[in-house]
Amino acid sequence: MSAVTETGRTAIPGGSLGQSIRDSLVVAKRNLIRMTRIPEMILFGIIQPVMFVVLFTYVFGGSMKIGNSTDPDVYKDFLMAGIFAQTVTFATAGSAAGIADDMQKGLVDRFRSLPMARGAVLTGRTVADLVQTAITLLVLAVVALLVGWRTGSAEPTNAGRIIAGFGLLLLLGYAFTWIGALIGLSVRTPEAATSGGIIWLFPVTFVSNAFVDSSQMTPWLRHIAEWNPFSATVQACRVLFGNPGVVDSSAWPMQHPVWASVLWSVLIVVLFRTLAVRKYRQADG
Repeated sequence: MSAVTETGRTAIPGGSLGQSIRDSLVVAKRNLIRMTRIPEMILFGIIQPVMFVVLFTYVFGGSMKIGNSTDPDVYKDFLMAGIFAQTVTFATAGSAAGIADDMQKGLVDRFRSLPMARGAVLTGRTVADLVQTAITLLVLAVVALLVGWRTGSAEPTNAGRIIAGFGLLLLLGYAFTWIGALIGLSVRTPEAATSGGIIWLFPVTFVSNAFVDSSQMTPWLRHIAEWNPFSATVQACRVLFGNPGVVDSSAWPMQHPVWASVLWSVLIVVLFRTLAVRKYRQADG
């Protein structure tokens, strides 16, 4: 027979890691089913990055200088890693709004009354958002190929390196969804969560090497851009995809972008998952 906690809920027997994983997968399944019933969520999530690809490629392509070249094709290959990374990080706003919506409707309170792991609600949500991000990234990669993006344009690459590049993008996206989870738990309405989940992303994504060569920035801004976690993943993807990247930099993240990308993403997951779960438990009390 299960024990009863002080708050009257049934405790999880053993509280095992396996139980936590099962609970998280159940919540993830619930969110994925909900997404299929609201297809416009996925559709609008795809349209925005496609617009960025088209606008940046054809509007700015001939005016951006990458290294010593203003060739639109060079900029196109330089750009796509930045667009991919921006797309996965902008999923943060959806995570924040989704959790805030569940909080407002009382769904999270119903989950709290069940004998389930405390972090499962948040983990399940972030896993479901990761699946949606992967679908968006796949569609975006196809669009990028259609507009002329090619891997191996600057140096040879292979399928393993390309897959690793997309893996780093998904890891970064998953890390940022935990920031969104914390924001969603910290505000009162989904509208506030949407604004709070996206407004800080603009300086993060634009003060970086995503759309311009950071070596051409003023020294103080260049230093910020090169140590930006977002920039590390963008540079790592360019290296793995064999595309043009920032080469005139002595900053450690730019010299070792793959390691920097992994370290930054793991650090963000550990930090913000801890804060989000703590916030969830405080609200529970």
